Amino acid sequence: MKETKIYSKNAAFQKFQVLKTNRNKRYKYHEFLVESVRSLNEAVNNHWKIKSFLYNKDSLSDWARKMIRQVDTDMNYCLTPELMAELSGKEDTSELMAVIEMREDSLEAVPLSETPFLVLFDRPSNKGNLGTMIRSCDALGADLLIMTGHGVDLYDPDVVVSAMGSFFKLPVVRVTDNTALYAYIAKLKSKYPDFTTIGTTAHHEYPIYDTDLTVPLLLMTGNETMGLNKAFKEFCDRLCTIPMAENSYASSFNVSCAASILMYEVTRQRAKKCANPELTGTQ
Repeated sequence: MKETKIYSKNAAFQKFQVLKTNRNKRYKYHEFLVESVRSLNEAVNNHWKIKSFLYNKDSLSDWARKMIRQVDTDMNYCLTPELMAELSGKEDTSELMAVIEMREDSLEAVPLSETPFLVLFDRPSNKGNLGTMIRSCDALGADLLIMTGHGVDLYDPDVVVSAMGSFFKLPVVRVTDNTALYAYIAKLKSKYPDFTTIGTTAHHEYPIYDTDLTVPLLLMTGNETMGLNKAFKEFCDRLCTIPMAENSYASSFNVSCAASILMYEVTRQRAKKCANPELTGTQ
């Protein structure tokens, strides 16, 4: 194991700082900075490439020592307590941080289940919402989350923290070219004849519980303020809504809250169909 000691805010330390704070630098280096036991455990368990560990050698738990000893890295860095405290985003300084290599964005590389269930988040503008969306997709059985358009950075530390360990478990692919997305969906429709693309809207459209969600499907959710963009709405096979109480003041849900409700309905219908194979999801 190679190790370098850092006693000052040298070039290496400054790189760690920009990985934490600067989106453009993260993509220049193709790396991001991660802390927290849960996130690091899941990153290792799901075979993400750990480039480096950062730590103060005098204050390591047995867990941290085992992690450093067992995980193959390019170079580890031993920092002073003061530098670790400055770099950590926690009130109680993390004992172990890691520089992790980003994964390539490839829709084709993501394995899908027998009845695919994909979710799309168009132009996410809130870090917490994106993190929650990742966590909900993982919890409710989605195969893949697709991010489209210009939005918050997937690798921002706040996104990683709010997604908790699900960040490293759920495949998330950023798509900047809608043409590539449409071509991918066309392939899925060819492979799965009943593949359905469902868009979400706050307006009165088909109630989600009256829609068969047991088929292979892509669920499209929109930006927190503007909703799903017009091109995606026109591309969808059906637009669905979550019916709300007639006397409610609220006219819509927070996007991550709405997505969780919609995804739960997918899992509910599919579980019901597994128990009663002759039923469709809406019965």
